[in-house]
Amino acid sequence: MSAAELEKATVASSDLAGYGIEKVLSATAASRRTADPAECTPVAQALGGSSGYDAVARVGRMVSSKEDSGSGAHMILSSHRDQDAAKVIAELRSAAEECEAFEDVTAEFAYEDVELRDDPGYGDESVSVRLTQVVPDTGDEEPIRVPYTVLAVRQGATVAMFTEFNRPRGAEGSEPAVVPEAIVEAQVKKLTDAG
Repeated sequence: MSAAELEKATVASSDLAGYGIEKVLSATAASRRTADPAECTPVAQALGGSSGYDAVARVGRMVSSKEDSGSGAHMILSSHRDQDAAKVIAELRSAAEECEAFEDVTAEFAYEDVELRDDPGYGDESVSVRLTQVVPDTGDEEPIRVPYTVLAVRQGATVAMFTEFNRPRGAEGSEPAVVPEAIVEAQVKKLTDAG
């Protein structure tokens, strides 16, 4: 898809009742984020909504629930060339299988408890990953643990990356982060209809 086609295929407020949608910046260049160990790099890149592949076009949205306690998602859609979209999904799946913990070298955050979840069955193929960001406390308290989830969906040559986290609730963390099905389903439907 071209940039104009991708914009038309991106979910809008009229497609998704109960959510507010704002544009966020996104670049077409491959992500420069790296991880230590290196095999975890695709997971670190996915946290930023990107991958190690250039895109023909990328659009970004912040989707927020209109309910105070509702979940939303940060969403990046990337239109790829040839087989790059399938490689993005395959490399993320492989990294999530091999990776248990890593440091995001670029952002200087540590992550642990990386877990490849069952395939949620969206689009042509999809990958779901849960992990925990470990935020050091500046005092003598235990680090704050922030649950994250990444959901990547490929529809044709387009990859939609959804990320969400649960707000910290002290050292014990909180329930796993979840990307609402309504957001994913609305976006996948729009991509399918555009295809």
